[in-house]
Amino acid sequence: MNKIDLASLKLFVAAIEENSITKAAEKENLVTSAASKRLSMLEARVGTTLLRRHGRGVVATPAGDMLYQRAKAILRSVHVAERALTSYALDGQSKIRLVANPTTLIQWLPPVISRFSRQFPSISIDLMEALSKDIPAMVANGEADIGIYHAPNPHPGIVSVPYRKDRVALVVPHGHPLEERAPLRLEDTLEFDYVGYFPLHSIEEFIALAGGTMSRPPTVKTQVSNVEARCLMVREGLGIALVPEAVARTYAGPLKLRLLALSDDWAERQFYLCVRDLNTLHGAALDLFESLKKTSDEHEQNL
Repeated sequence: MNKIDLASLKLFVAAIEENSITKAAEKENLVTSAASKRLSMLEARVGTTLLRRHGRGVVATPAGDMLYQRAKAILRSVHVAERALTSYALDGQSKIRLVANPTTLIQWLPPVISRFSRQFPSISIDLMEALSKDIPAMVANGEADIGIYHAPNPHPGIVSVPYRKDRVALVVPHGHPLEERAPLRLEDTLEFDYVGYFPLHSIEEFIALAGGTMSRPPTVKTQVSNVEARCLMVREGLGIALVPEAVARTYAGPLKLRLLALSDDWAERQFYLCVRDLNTLHGAALDLFESLKKTSDEHEQNL
């Protein structure tokens, strides 16, 4: 008997589950005639009838039902193997896919990754940048091994542990009227235009987070996600901006900006370290997860 190819197995499983060769063909991006021919060839290869064709579609024969169960197990195993192989680089060495939001990339990750790479020189780290709101789904869907995101509460469906906290502050040009009005709440700043990009990434989500502390939404004249570009626009007088406090310190001096603390409760952000399932995290990724968690614990002890 000739080998059964995976493409035919996928088509066969789809035909059983859809009760239709036409629908199975659509699912596998085939024309119906090509799908029907491939299924007939599969039956010829195994030497028995797998599908009963009738006016309303198809139904599995006893032999077909047995193959369906085995095929499902085979396809699951292939999917698991494919996912496991994403943990390796092109040269066959271990690879860890770490996704984090921009603040984390700038504030905390460089020294952690540097120490880890010196300790494990054969392991490569694929470092990806994404918005916090997208990171839990990337981890849940297997697009990343480890994620770091900020949110008011842990995201459901994945394993999240507290990582670190930071605060959002206000940057204004030197000589701005708000310099004399510290301490500040966001409400005190609403008469001025903003260079936008807010905690939770969209003005709508930010208003939902902080709306109870504001009499009206901020006026956003320009929207830019990059922190340095935002600070440059503040320097040019295009508005004031909310920026992570530790990151803002990097740019405040060189760009001659003033960094003003905000007293609003929402200005403190909780970051989480997350994985899909600790029990299935491969060795190298588990080592990095523990390393990140350790540096977080040490940071908290030093506060």
